[in-house]
Amino acid sequence: MKEFKRIIRGLIYLGILTAVFGVLNYHLISYFTTEKNSYDLKDVPTKSTALVLGTAQYLNNGRTNLYFKFRIDAVYDLWKAGKIKYILVNGDNSRKDYDEPTAMKEALIKKGIPANRIYLDYAGFRTLDSMVRAKKVFGQRDLIIVTQQFHAERALILAMFNHIQAFAYNAVDVDVYYGFKTSLREYLARIKIWIDLIFGVDPKFLGEPVSIP
Repeated sequence: MKEFKRIIRGLIYLGILTAVFGVLNYHLISYFTTEKNSYDLKDVPTKSTALVLGTAQYLNNGRTNLYFKFRIDAVYDLWKAGKIKYILVNGDNSRKDYDEPTAMKEALIKKGIPANRIYLDYAGFRTLDSMVRAKKVFGQRDLIIVTQQFHAERALILAMFNHIQAFAYNAVDVDVYYGFKTSLREYLARIKIWIDLIFGVDPKFLGEPVSIP
């Protein structure tokens, strides 16, 4: 019984330490990237390419995913302001019936952006994959990241460690109740980022280079 109590006590302490580290790590990542992201177009430098991090167009209940909608709106703002010339959209296309990059491309074309200015990365399964592939496959070492701020901050850390000069234009965020599960996952993702970097985790796929002018 004493041994059992000792194990339970140890697990509780471990849980508390993990939670404290998770919160501290979350806010430190935000702090170190604070000058590299903005909601204001005036702060965004002009670069050749914007990298739009993928997400599903629709939720499981059939409703429009606001993360998707707001990212598309943000990219269009950059295009209209003349901040970018090309757009690299990525995401998950691991199944024939699920294609995030193509859905984003179609939404951007509906906004009036020419199809020949949009490039697709079908293997952006994770943020790590997206950032590494943007450099190693699509040759982008200086770009604008487009996603919500919490996601952009993590992407910026990955950009730094992969020697990519990046600035993030933050899409409008989603209401805290709407995005509660996403916010919770972000705490865990910000811990995992260090595990991936320490162990040198590579993208699931790389492939042949694709040239963006």
